[in-house]
Amino acid sequence: MDEHSALDVIAVRAIETQDRARAVWSDAERSWASRAAAEVVGEKAAADAFVAQRAALVVERLDERNRALLAAARGMHWQAWQGWLFVFVAFVLGFMIDRMASSNRVDLLAPPVLALLVWNVAVYLALLISRLFRAGKSTEPGLLRKLALRLLGLVPWRSTWRPDAQGPDAAVALASNAMIIKTWLALAMPLHAARIGRILHAAAAALALGVIAGLYARGLALEFRATWESTFLDAQAVHALLAVILAPGAWLTGIALPDAAHLQSIQAPASENAAVWLHLLAASVLLVVLLPRSALAARAAYREWQLARQFPLALDEPYFQHLLRGFRGGPVRVRVVPFSYTLPAAAQTGLETIVARAFGGSAALMIEPPLHWDDDAGALRRIAASGEGPIIALFNLTATPEEEVHGPLVEAFKAYFHAGHALIAIVDASGFLARWPDEKSRLARRRQAWDELLAAHRLPVVHANLAAPDLPEIDATFDAAFVSQQKETTVNS
Repeated sequence: MDEHSALDVIAVRAIETQDRARAVWSDAERSWASRAAAEVVGEKAAADAFVAQRAALVVERLDERNRALLAAARGMHWQAWQGWLFVFVAFVLGFMIDRMASSNRVDLLAPPVLALLVWNVAVYLALLISRLFRAGKSTEPGLLRKLALRLLGLVPWRSTWRPDAQGPDAAVALASNAMIIKTWLALAMPLHAARIGRILHAAAAALALGVIAGLYARGLALEFRATWESTFLDAQAVHALLAVILAPGAWLTGIALPDAAHLQSIQAPASENAAVWLHLLAASVLLVVLLPRSALAARAAYREWQLARQFPLALDEPYFQHLLRGFRGGPVRVRVVPFSYTLPAAAQTGLETIVARAFGGSAALMIEPPLHWDDDAGALRRIAASGEGPIIALFNLTATPEEEVHGPLVEAFKAYFHAGHALIAIVDASGFLARWPDEKSRLARRRQAWDELLAAHRLPVVHANLAAPDLPEIDATFDAAFVSQQKETTVNS
């Protein structure tokens, strides 16, 4: 996906992550966005195309509802004209600073052009040293680039974003905008570094071009007089210094640098027509500043183009995997296999809500007949043969976990649902809490016992009170369980 799509994705992720109570963006609307995006891109589309299309739909809908929700994302969208304005200002500045002096006197030891040459050589050395010492490491931008980032609006001057949000959306807007800024700056820093590098190099080249243009534009109408003066340097030392600084210009133009005797003859208050010196200065600027900076700007521009066109946004995080589960497999059929447990109606309603959030609103929930400890493997074999899809092994926290009873069952689950199935355990605490509502220490010990047994068999587990599920917490543990299950699958394969 490109840069703007990635920023939309980051913005939507921040809103959907921070809106835990679904006050801004409901479960039904999230499911709608996923279905609509899947219809637009088609079932064979890449994962990033689906995620980007979904984000675009969500941004469009939320922006109509409350613009404060996406204030940070809008403020951080890159506007190309900002960079060009920066370069144009540099050209104008270069055109103006070459006046040398109001008396049209060119001081060979202290013209602005000389400072421009020295400064750029120092920059090249700094870039070389920085590359040698930071090779292979991710680097933060320097002070000048950080200032440019702020001037161009890519980095806010303050660490937090405070949108003008009113009503129940205010807390979500504040939290999501802060998350957008933090996440985007971390992910987009390589792109920002390339972009600011391109702008700064192009501005330096434009400054040099402005200096050259200014030299000749005013030289046509005015006569510049070249001279020099120094408290500590004689003509011989000045000649040695200028021979180094103006060597590129002398090589390019073929103009020989006047010798020390000639320099002695134009020492202040004496002077001469500055045409030769202006040619040497302009040619030196061309070789030392304009051409190298243009090459560096082109290199940075290519890197910027690559990153902006194919933004490196990893989709292996739980949030994205949650979105992609429904897209990759279409409407999901989730089968629940209880063990010696008949779900009460309230617990079944809670389980349906959890499944809809974990697998998308179009997920179909099928609750299989309960298994019992003396059942043979025929039931599991039948369920496994009836199709692929996620499997939830449902246990009751009221039961004490026993290796002799539950261990073989868990291994049977893993044996029959080893391919084409996402296998996760849910331990329901609703019955336990109804019987022992105030036994917190007992609850903790029982959960730990189930954790230890299931961990010994490498089966991810989610604890839930299905009668009154804590949905935000379960969302997080469900995603973590999927990550654990994926790692287990990778290890076994």
